[in-house]
Amino acid sequence: MKTSLITIAYIAASALFILSLGGLSKQETARRGNWYGIGGMLIALAATVAAMEPSGYITLAAVLIPGALIGAAVASRVQMTSMPQLVAILHSFVGLAAVLVGFGTYEAAFAGPPPTEGVGILLVEIFIGVCIGAVTFTGSVIAFAKLQGSISGRPLLLPGRHLINMAMLAATIVLGVLFVMSPGNSGHPYLLAATIVTFILGAHFVMAIGGADMPVVVSMLNSYSGWAAAAAGFMLSNDLLIITGALVGSSGAILSYIMCRGMNRSFVSVMLGGFGTEGGTVASADGLPAGEVSSIDAESTALLLQQAKRIVIVPGYGLAVAQAQHSLAEVVKILKDGGTEVKFAIHPVAGRLPGHMNVLLAEANIPYDIVFEMEEVNDDFTGTDVSWVIGANDIVNPSALDDPASPIAGMPVLHVWEARDTIVMKRSMASGYAGVDNPLFYKENTQMLFGDAKKVVDEILTAMRS
Repeated sequence: MKTSLITIAYIAASALFILSLGGLSKQETARRGNWYGIGGMLIALAATVAAMEPSGYITLAAVLIPGALIGAAVASRVQMTSMPQLVAILHSFVGLAAVLVGFGTYEAAFAGPPPTEGVGILLVEIFIGVCIGAVTFTGSVIAFAKLQGSISGRPLLLPGRHLINMAMLAATIVLGVLFVMSPGNSGHPYLLAATIVTFILGAHFVMAIGGADMPVVVSMLNSYSGWAAAAAGFMLSNDLLIITGALVGSSGAILSYIMCRGMNRSFVSVMLGGFGTEGGTVASADGLPAGEVSSIDAESTALLLQQAKRIVIVPGYGLAVAQAQHSLAEVVKILKDGGTEVKFAIHPVAGRLPGHMNVLLAEANIPYDIVFEMEEVNDDFTGTDVSWVIGANDIVNPSALDDPASPIAGMPVLHVWEARDTIVMKRSMASGYAGVDNPLFYKENTQMLFGDAKKVVDEILTAMRS
């Protein structure tokens, strides 16, 4: 009876996790999707506790309660600008857990009499789980460090890096064969060596990826963490963990593919090296503009916006850094009340996390029906009076279309320059993640509005109200 109830609970939790993914696919149902996920996790946790022996409750409480308190404290304090870093470091925890589960399962399997059946399959599960977990752990730590600014976001391109990666992959396969063929528990050295190699492989993979590709990297690591969790499920014979890991792994892989397609790049090309590695016109080292720019102040911007009939706003990471979304929502409300048609254009890789801008706008209660994806709004710029770029750079760079030698050549971008007037809000003339100059800043119909996005938007809001 108890086993049947636990099985039913796991099935219910799996269904809620699937509903959660479905809910998170749209902004208007995202909140509900989160609640589905929370409910599924609570059911899964309760079923797992019920399946345990009472003697393990004290140990479980000793690790569960501090973990829950730490997680709640971190989640309540983290800003939206730090969400990508938080996601990356959480992925690393999943990877490290898979490594530890693998070693623990291996030790437990041969602590007493060796198993008589399925030994080869068990060893394969352990080896794959440990290796995926190791790549996920170090790759996520490096991604966290890059996003946090602890290390440079530029790609580390070692001579012969592809040969180095191939050599490490080949060594991992050889070690895996030796590990599976080792009698009893004599495969420790091979498993440990493979763990070290894959630790290095994960770090080297992400170090070679440029900052412009970090949203894809975060999505990819999300997929890796899912497969690591699924591998841990196989090792622990836990069906729910297998299902949940497979859901996360497959959804992360699909999202990575969608984002790569949005950048007109193959997944392989992203993994083999990031934007900004060679070619193109780099931004000047002294920070001086490569052409003449026209500037505008907040009061003139407010007047231009209020006179416009159609406006398209393009948010970028600068908006998130300044936490200007709430003030921007007030500006949008004034414009809409005045009869102006306002749209938001979201590029697939805007920000540092998949869906970063969508979450940011939803946080400010900006209506869902005025937020559009790139392919839905790109043709509208021609008939737009003002395109307003806030903290974005590479995703509005026309050199992606005009300069075949540019590192971002072929990447679909938002055609903001096709509007009658373009306003670009930035702190300075600094380049974006790709490290290349942006010709948009020097076009005749572009005016630069320099300053912190929150402060400048507040000034625009004050001017409109007065």
